[in-house]
Amino acid sequence: MNQPVQKNTLYVGGLAEEVDEKILHAAFVPFGEVKDVKTPLDQSTQKHRSFGFVTFLEREDAAAAMDNMDGAELFGRVLTVNYAFPERIKGGEQGWAAQPIWADADTWFERQQQEEEMQRLQAEQRAAMQVAEKLHREKLAAEREGEKEEEADPMAAAEAQALKTSS
Repeated sequence: MNQPVQKNTLYVGGLAEEVDEKILHAAFVPFGEVKDVKTPLDQSTQKHRSFGFVTFLEREDAAAAMDNMDGAELFGRVLTVNYAFPERIKGGEQGWAAQPIWADADTWFERQQQEEEMQRLQAEQRAAMQVAEKLHREKLAAEREGEKEEEADPMAAAEAQALKTSS
């Protein structure tokens, strides 16, 4: 499934256990104004899962941070920094975690109508192709019948041959 990337939110992987949201914020703030920092917690250990997300106000700042921090070292661990993909939730067409499931209802109906129209057009095209193929087969059959009639009448074949040689 192809998801659009969020150009102002960065995924930061490879975080050491000691790194919290404050430290992550401090590491990325030199590149621009940081809007939000999240380090998702493991429900069983209540510790972060060695990755986090940093959201900048400006895309250019996020790009600069990614260029400079990918492969950098923080608390003895090498960081992996990429653009983040949007969070997925169960249900909903787009799967944005910040939107309710019904938020995409209008676009869903529009896509359904487009899909139905496409299927109708494809069915019409298939029917037209079948008619064209049938007409083509009938034409070929008629031509073959014509050839058989010429072969069946030796006089007609002789006349046709005489006309060809006299021309």
